[in-house]
Amino acid sequence: MTEHATRTSALTLDKLGPSFGAEVLGVDLRDLTDDQILAIRSALVEHKVLFFGGQDLTDAAQVDLGRRLGELTAGHPVAHSPAVQHPEIYNIDSTDPEFSFSDVWHTDVTFMDKPPLGSILRAVQLPTSGGDTSWVDTQLAYDSLSAPVRQLVDQLTAVHDGNREWGAYLRRRQGQGNIWDGKQVTELAPVEHPVVRVHPESGRPGLFVNPGFTSHIVGVSDAESRAILDLLYAHLTKPEHTIRHRWQLGDVGIWDNRSTSHYANRDYHEPRVMRRITLAGDRPIGVRQAGPTAA
Repeated sequence: MTEHATRTSALTLDKLGPSFGAEVLGVDLRDLTDDQILAIRSALVEHKVLFFGGQDLTDAAQVDLGRRLGELTAGHPVAHSPAVQHPEIYNIDSTDPEFSFSDVWHTDVTFMDKPPLGSILRAVQLPTSGGDTSWVDTQLAYDSLSAPVRQLVDQLTAVHDGNREWGAYLRRRQGQGNIWDGKQVTELAPVEHPVVRVHPESGRPGLFVNPGFTSHIVGVSDAESRAILDLLYAHLTKPEHTIRHRWQLGDVGIWDNRSTSHYANRDYHEPRVMRRITLAGDRPIGVRQAGPTAA
């Protein structure tokens, strides 16, 4: 344990930054107590991104872990992962001809009505170097906006469109996506979410737009939409709002999809295989809907 690590009743955490991100020390994810499960859920809300090193998870054990932490979704709304037997797993393999690089800042699956609560990512095969992932604390980014800009974005709604990334893939599959939120996905109709999302557990507001899936702001001109989004994207990714993780085999990362965005570096030339599962979430609520309790 480092001198900066802190111990709770169930977990020992080594913070990665002053505002968010932590490594959980001395835990075997295959053998967690109920108290540790509750503590991980609580730490996820507080620290937003958690890392567990030295794990030895199989696909089945990763799925079991997810089921203990919450309700699992399909691995992806439209993508198929024939390399794995568990439909809850999305196999992210850089050698797959259908592989879609995530080298753009994004929050997972915001193009659905109910985006995932969180994601659990496991490193299976890594390049010799490169392939790091960075995360943004979207709540810290919101807090550090000037008051006039916060007042503006509190009122705004954005459209999220999965067709930009996944529309051609779904067409190649003859519109046969996966079961998401109880229905088979046959099309990717754009959805609207508040630009500022209030976290359903902490009550903290955070910016909920991302260049991966957000197409435009509702009710403003194209020029105004581009200007607002460019301002927010530049602000979100300021270095003081980010952390970066260098993956090692055996690493498992869990992040809160309601308060983060992330970016996977496309700087490697050897195979990189990651396996992700996602926890079912709820429909994002904005500041006006949440009322004065948002803080």
